[in-house]
Amino acid sequence: MRTLDSCPRPALLLSFDFDGTLHDPAETPSVPAGFFALIRALRERKSAVWGINTGRSMPQVIDGFMESKFPFLPDWVIAREREIFFPNSFGRFLPHTPWNDRCEKDIRKLFKKSAKVLGIIRHEVEEHTGAQYIEMNGEPAGLISRTEEEMEWIVNHITPLVDSVPGLGWQRNSIYLRFGHKNYQKGSTLSEVARLYNLETSRVFAMGDSHNDIEMLSETHSGKAACPANSVEVIRNIILARGGLITQATAGRGVIEALEKNFAD
Repeated sequence: MRTLDSCPRPALLLSFDFDGTLHDPAETPSVPAGFFALIRALRERKSAVWGINTGRSMPQVIDGFMESKFPFLPDWVIAREREIFFPNSFGRFLPHTPWNDRCEKDIRKLFKKSAKVLGIIRHEVEEHTGAQYIEMNGEPAGLISRTEEEMEWIVNHITPLVDSVPGLGWQRNSIYLRFGHKNYQKGSTLSEVARLYNLETSRVFAMGDSHNDIEMLSETHSGKAACPANSVEVIRNIILARGGLITQATAGRGVIEALEKNFAD
């Protein structure tokens, strides 16, 4: 796979969360074909560049492209909510090392400072819930709860502990939570991508459905924003507050609806 023909002077940046926003495994196809037709049209009419902004790792992103039968690649990918990748002429995604290396360096430094608090969090979570605390290569710490309700309890319980360490934060999607650096999330990383394209925030459109999309959908990082009908309540409230669009359709069909309504001319 390759990207669309190059866009010498990008004028619009489109950012889409993957799971639950663009991609729905219950649908066939999981990403509607009409989405790709619209992206082609917006490339021609609006000089749009587009990308996926997801919590998935880069190998998982590639799996998603294959499973969804993408006819062409996005112009960029944000993986694990913080890592930037661009495809080369052969369709291989390469890391944007200045950002990615700085991100990893800052996160490693933060987690050394946070070790004691994270230890307390682990003890509290394992003592009072059935959630699983995770540590593995490339992911310093995370949690998987049994239910959404259990995750709500965990978030409410650990917030004061996390707030006690400057810079420490998390990204949550449903029953999954990943600890990280507040300066590196979907929103700040999207703004870095926009900077690399020399585009102001007003030229950025973002769409997402879950808690880890909060920063991306804020006015700080996107000029326009929307969410599909299946979005969680906090996302719907953010979109309503900023006068964005909550679509009638869910997931990928909602993305098509949002693109048609926002860029019809």
